[in-house]
Amino acid sequence: MADSSVSNPASVLGDAARFGDVRKRLLFLLGGLIVYRIGTYIPVPGIDPERVAGFFRDNAETIFGIVNMFSGGALQRLSIFTMGVMPYISASIIVQMMAMVVPQWMEYRKEGESGRRKLTEITRYGTLGLALFQSFVTASGLQQQGMVVAPGWQFLFVATITMTTGAMFLMWLGEQITERGVGNGISMIILGGIVAGFPGAIGRTIEQINTGEMSGLLAIVLIVVVLAVTAFCVFVERAQRRIPVDYAKRQVGRRMYAGQTTHLPFKLNMSGVIPPIFASSLLLFPATIAGFAGQNSDTWWGNALATFSATFGYGQPAHITAYAVLIIFFCFFYTALVFNARETADNLKKSGAFIRGIRPGQQTGEYIDKVLTRLTLWGAVYITAVCLLPELLVVKGGVPFVFGGTSLLIVVVVAMDFFSQLQAHLMSHHYPGLLKKANLMGYGRSGAPQS
Repeated sequence: MADSSVSNPASVLGDAARFGDVRKRLLFLLGGLIVYRIGTYIPVPGIDPERVAGFFRDNAETIFGIVNMFSGGALQRLSIFTMGVMPYISASIIVQMMAMVVPQWMEYRKEGESGRRKLTEITRYGTLGLALFQSFVTASGLQQQGMVVAPGWQFLFVATITMTTGAMFLMWLGEQITERGVGNGISMIILGGIVAGFPGAIGRTIEQINTGEMSGLLAIVLIVVVLAVTAFCVFVERAQRRIPVDYAKRQVGRRMYAGQTTHLPFKLNMSGVIPPIFASSLLLFPATIAGFAGQNSDTWWGNALATFSATFGYGQPAHITAYAVLIIFFCFFYTALVFNARETADNLKKSGAFIRGIRPGQQTGEYIDKVLTRLTLWGAVYITAVCLLPELLVVKGGVPFVFGGTSLLIVVVVAMDFFSQLQAHLMSHHYPGLLKKANLMGYGRSGAPQS
């Protein structure tokens, strides 16, 4: 049964306000998001605002629109945060995949915290390299499109350094929010960008209804779909498959402890919001860069980039197919990365635990892996359906991108993770108080009243 406080965010936030440390974490998170939002309004030096605004008005319903949604409007304003967190996410994908095949990096994964720090350092350098490349290609595309006041190598240098610095700052800001705030910093930045687009999307939807561009029936369908997708995501994200685990009787010193029964909880969606974010990063940003660099170009590589952008444009069959395949792949990949069935089976065996009807050791590992594979399959189907089906309203009905399945899934999952971590911080403050109260009432560690 789910904790009732999870379903009442107001009570959780009210409790958080009473503890100084949790309040500081929330204020740090809020301050970080404010800094991020301010940065999305600071333009890259040397661009022509009027031409940029005209370009995005003409391409609002293309792939630029959804990339702009993920960047919180930074792409449309060509701000210092134009690159967003996509270089960091792409570098994380590459490092995590390479860590499964490169022997030295595989050793890093087994070294615990020290190995994690080494992989994090590699990811940072990878982010820098990708940010430099993507920033230079984007700056070249802007210059080619005539959206620059004074074209030349000076603009290319300044714009590349500016956008790269913005991407590295967002990476640092995300790490600081993770360490000193509440929730995963990168996910919270993405969430902040999506939520910031809600008021404008609602306003555009109302305007479309008033001007007759969107029918009232479609607006009602949109509201029903958004509420249904949100409720469905909340329901599935709380779903668990619990495997009963029994602990044999054991003797410690002169005391005999009776066997216990517990369970291994497996979520239906073990990978969370990682698959759609990873899939979007690998699919959308290359197509966006190709769109910038390929337009108005008569060279062979410009025509090739334009063809690539058109083929994988938002709503195209190739884009939908590739997006679905990438989501399913990352569901299995990330689940295998964060959960080792064989290691779990060995830990159960060492602690004297066993699954009913399954022999400890290898058979237990195979059984857990079989259950996890089935759960991941249904989880992948769920994420793919949620991300793709509402997109039909976006592509066919002209609905704003923020009401698509991908954005709704990110908002729901990240918000639930935020409140879950907030509750964990609150419990860390409640626990010492409960121990103190138990001691005052005369209860010892054994749970029996002290004489």
